[in-house]
Amino acid sequence: MSDSGTGGLRERKKRRMYEVVSETAIGLFLEKGFDAVSVAEVAAAAEISKPTLFRYFPAKEDLVLYRIADHEGEAARVVGEGPTPIAALRRHFLAGLERGDPVTGLNAHPQVLAFHTLLYGTPSLVARASAHVERSEAALAEALGGDLDARLAAGQIIAVQRILAQENWRRVAGGEAVEVVRRDAVAAAERAFDRLEGGLAGLRVGQPG
Repeated sequence: MSDSGTGGLRERKKRRMYEVVSETAIGLFLEKGFDAVSVAEVAAAAEISKPTLFRYFPAKEDLVLYRIADHEGEAARVVGEGPTPIAALRRHFLAGLERGDPVTGLNAHPQVLAFHTLLYGTPSLVARASAHVERSEAALAEALGGDLDARLAAGQIIAVQRILAQENWRRVAGGEAVEVVRRDAVAAAERAFDRLEGGLAGLRVGQPG
């Protein structure tokens, strides 16, 4: 087997380990509560040692946040799809609403609702998630040029997406029908991105001011 093939297999095994351990932990947390489950219990359920678990997940909270880790660089990837960064982000967010992407908060699947309740209802997870937000902002700012204006724009964009998603989740978790919430969510997203477009006119990818 070639080195590249060996490396690819190694990476797939590593990714699979992350997924298995994270999903095992989330299952236990949903069943018993985040604070009621120890790291040792997660390791035992995943059939690995505690030191091995910590090599993959430095903090207990990371076991949960791994599920959304792929979204950290999402905005940074999307902005290059044009014709402008805001137009690309608007299109991406609206498409997410249409397909019920859990990251938009517009998904009523019981497992999705349970995960969001776990995430937003656990103070230590909320605190740890702030690092996820900061990394998302940093990646987006870098894609937009990396200067102060880019960082300010990234902060506004990430905040808008986060608040829109949390409002959708709040309403769906409260029992409102997804189709009812979707109509309002689309209108709210359009207004929010209109304001971003107006306030961030001239924003381009990789062009510091």
